[in-house]
Amino acid sequence: MQELLVYEYAVIRVVPRVEREEFINVGVIVFCKKTGFIECAVSLNKEKLWHLCAEINMEGIEENLRAFCGIAAGDRQSGSGIALLDAASRFRWLTAARSTMIQCSRAHPGMTTTTENLTQQLLERLVL
Repeated sequence: MQELLVYEYAVIRVVPRVEREEFINVGVIVFCKKTGFIECAVSLNKEKLWHLCAEINMEGIEENLRAFCGIAAGDRQSGSGIALLDAASRFRWLTAARSTMIQCSRAHPGMTTTTENLTQQLLERLVL
């Protein structure tokens, strides 16, 4: 019998006008404490976001999402010291509540036998 792994995930959202609380799901971040696995994947539907807020700075959003994924991956080039923290600390920092244009849902638990393709599966189910 394969060992079950507990993981946590959060949905990454773009909230163009924080005061209106409207958002679109643009990605997921997944963390498994037991294996130290952390991964982020995004898929930005620019047309949908443009319909929500025509004056949005799309390049800025894309840059911030790249930095978000870079921090998750521990990429030292992401421009943030947070990328140097351990996986659990990076996940907690990225999923902390904030009132900016890039936000995350609450973290949700799940169970799996492998983290292989897990992030992509969640992205397809929750974003695409």
